[in-house]
Amino acid sequence: MAGGVVGAPSPVPSIPDVYAVVYRHSTSQTDFSPSKGWSLGPWRDSWSRADHAHAVEEVRAAIARGDVYQVNVVGHASAPYTGDPGPALRRVAALPGARYGGVLAGDGWAMATASPETLVEVRDGRVITRPIKGTRPATDAGRGELLASTKERAEHVMIVDLERNDLARLPGTGPVRVDELFAVRRWVGLWQAESVVSAPLDGDVDLAALLRAVCPGGSVTGAPKLAALAQIAALEPVGRGVSMGALGWLGHDHLDLGLSIRTVAVDGRRVHAWAGGGITIDSDPADEVAEAAAKAGPLRAALRGV
Repeated sequence: MAGGVVGAPSPVPSIPDVYAVVYRHSTSQTDFSPSKGWSLGPWRDSWSRADHAHAVEEVRAAIARGDVYQVNVVGHASAPYTGDPGPALRRVAALPGARYGGVLAGDGWAMATASPETLVEVRDGRVITRPIKGTRPATDAGRGELLASTKERAEHVMIVDLERNDLARLPGTGPVRVDELFAVRRWVGLWQAESVVSAPLDGDVDLAALLRAVCPGGSVTGAPKLAALAQIAALEPVGRGVSMGALGWLGHDHLDLGLSIRTVAVDGRRVHAWAGGGITIDSDPADEVAEAAAKAGPLRAALRGV
């Protein structure tokens, strides 16, 4: 986003900022069995649980001062590995609920995403984004808690309003509407709240302008977006790298990019993973730390092959 504060450097600098491949459909079967020699070492977090909780408190203080309304705080962890990471990455990409499950690999690096969230889609004359905000365990009780939570709904609606504003400022679009609000979807063992925001395309929309309008995604930054980015840069000790970016497809008549949450990356020596959540004035630090761990858990389990 133009004018945004630059955060900490990526822990995986070997992965390029932009990478494209020509995709061809295949009928081959994917092997998800453990690879010979694959071994994953102990995880090392970039900050302690106490540091994470302190960052939440810092955001709450910034909200109380009126600097921001909401900030998404993300933590990072890495682990050493040996062997071929390919099957482990494909297990990550195959996690249930991954609307944008996939693997990319280049010279000395690879990444896998199991993202359920649409950053931006252009299809049939409309531009669409599907922000996700609000998480509970995927149980009957968890679903009820999510639907009843005024804190989660308020956090969610803030981001929906931000995305409405992002699309409204994009030249070449018509009136923005919310097609669906706070629908509950499942990702692995979690319920998450998702909305659908869209606008008609009534003029020429440049791809670069579209990406500038929606990147970085509001659900992984906060509101107002520029002020949230400043908080993120000040608080997060490790850069987000390929996480919280975009991965998807560009065709001759459509665009479909997922927000690269639920993403892991490898650089030949270590596996890297990120997880976090949105912080509001009502956030409880211990609950936020636990939510980030719940989001990272399925990624780590898939990498281990359990």
